[in-house]
Amino acid sequence: MQRLPGLDLLRAIAIVWVMLFHSWMIGGVGAPFQPVADYGWMGVDLFFVLSGYLIGYQLLEPLGRGEPLRLGGFYLRRAFRILPAFLAVLAVYLLFPAWREAPGMQPAWQFLTFTLNLLIDYQHNQAFSHAWSLCVEEHFYLLFPLLAWWLARRRSQALVIGSAVFVVAAGLLLRGHASLHDKSWLESIYYPTWTRLDGLLAGVLLATIQAYRPDWWAAGQRRANALAGTGLLLVAAAIWLFRDKTGFNASVFGFPLLALGLSLLVAAGAGNTSWLGRWRLPGAGWIATVSYSLYLSHKLAIHAVHEALSRWPAVHGPAAFALYALAIAATGALLHYGIERPFLRLRTQLARAGSRRLAEAQAASA
Repeated sequence: MQRLPGLDLLRAIAIVWVMLFHSWMIGGVGAPFQPVADYGWMGVDLFFVLSGYLIGYQLLEPLGRGEPLRLGGFYLRRAFRILPAFLAVLAVYLLFPAWREAPGMQPAWQFLTFTLNLLIDYQHNQAFSHAWSLCVEEHFYLLFPLLAWWLARRRSQALVIGSAVFVVAAGLLLRGHASLHDKSWLESIYYPTWTRLDGLLAGVLLATIQAYRPDWWAAGQRRANALAGTGLLLVAAAIWLFRDKTGFNASVFGFPLLALGLSLLVAAGAGNTSWLGRWRLPGAGWIATVSYSLYLSHKLAIHAVHEALSRWPAVHGPAAFALYALAIAATGALLHYGIERPFLRLRTQLARAGSRRLAEAQAASA
């Protein structure tokens, strides 16, 4: 799928929103961005919707054409995309404890097996805790291709709708039970994969419509501005509901409401007929490109600046905010251009070599 300015803008908003949230938590940047930063955790939900849509379409579009599911190629692409930068940052956290944003950290094997979000003791081990969302994504990468293949073989609209309803209903019940009976909101509701599938599901449903119901998708694109406006209203409603983030109503109903609103924004941004899809904000494309590296490394940069500014209390306000922003951008760029991008280029080279070998083998057998 080609780069779309609307999706780049949404991805840039997501990562900046998340980083504002963490800068307030770690660095205490605070006003005037604190009212926005308070809800910056919602940027992760926007990432989930984007991933569900982009990965879903990557898998569903060829399945819709009757092509076989190539699991090996899919997992190899995901490994080259995710693992190099992740392992590099994990190594920094393990080798240089003083650089961590918090002293305690879960065991390395939980990061390596992507089980951190299921086992974390957040009260004592907060360092690199933002890797929880990567665990959710990895679980999605592991299971969704098989589910997509199974549903594609049956081509049953009722089965797709039933599966979606089951996922939403299960999430409502699990979060409701946890809200009433468990003490830790983060560990029982916010982090576990089975309570955080709403965003990924919303994105996958968008991809399903685009791949299997192109007439519906085209009709939606003709009304993209209405989709964007409705999406903004639903996100605003979710923000209002999450004023008491750990309350029962927010915990149970807030996540699907937020996912629905964000999915409408993604649908509007996935074309060029809406103001969102046509808005080319300077710098948004670059931020979107390096967003993964920024996400992995930004807490290290925030902590480093926070420690430095503790020795220079005269630096505060806009000057301090600029230092945070420069450090985050520099650290993310170093990780992207030094680790992430070279491995993406290697992935492309391996894919081209594999295509050449396949073409040669087909020619030889003809």
